[in-house]
Amino acid sequence: MSVKSFEGYLGRLGVTDPGAPSAEALSALQRAHLERVPYENIDIQLGRPPGIEPELSVRRFAAGQGGYCFHLNGGFAALLEALGYDVTRHVGGVHHDPEGRGANGNHLALTVRVDGEAWFVDTGLGDGPHEPLPLRPGTYQQGPFTYRMEPSVTEPGGWTLHNGPQSAFPVMEFAARPVTMADLADEHLRLSTAPDSPFLTTFAALRRDAKGLDLLRGRVLTRIDTAGRTERPLDTAGEWYAALADVFGRNLDGLDADDRTALWERVTRAHEEWLAARATP
Repeated sequence: MSVKSFEGYLGRLGVTDPGAPSAEALSALQRAHLERVPYENIDIQLGRPPGIEPELSVRRFAAGQGGYCFHLNGGFAALLEALGYDVTRHVGGVHHDPEGRGANGNHLALTVRVDGEAWFVDTGLGDGPHEPLPLRPGTYQQGPFTYRMEPSVTEPGGWTLHNGPQSAFPVMEFAARPVTMADLADEHLRLSTAPDSPFLTTFAALRRDAKGLDLLRGRVLTRIDTAGRTERPLDTAGEWYAALADVFGRNLDGLDADDRTALWERVTRAHEEWLAARATP
């Protein structure tokens, strides 16, 4: 893909001149992506999962849509390569259990070499680092969140990210070996169509900024920052769609009235099941 193919995407990021490859420019691009392109699963919830080809993801970003890790990191990697960065894609694994380990294939992670140093780069965790992390052991504070990188004990040459207690996935591991987007096709099919996939059972939208995290899970809008954690139930479809547009920057023009009704009903059913489960002793 030529640099011209990314003009719409760069416009979404608010970037007019990305500059030559550098650690500083890389950080600026990651920050812009995380602040303006949400982690979200609207189309998967509607039963029309988008493919993970980078060209498609880039067009989605330019149109004001987002995606999950295969879309977000896949498109971001393609942008970086077009701008001259040395990018490697890695198979990864996210884990609900803080003791979980292994690159089980449900995540795509990136490393980038620039200015003589390797960096961990990830725009696809939703609640992960706001800026790249040096690919070396260490603990890093970004806003209210603390991240820790360490060599993996299960993936030779791989790495473990401790993503912090704010995350639904407190641990992510990735393997050293490079992968292509085609290598992820089967797992994408499973994640986007299997009835028990979290992308089908639970709606989620996330947006990271320098001060914290916005999260819409089901019908609960949450903000986590240095002031703490605030939660607000969204009781009407109007409130819910307004949050998607205003908080997460998701363009809703592609959703017709039937789409909006179907999505709201699906999210509401899941929300009511969640409330019932919480109320059960």
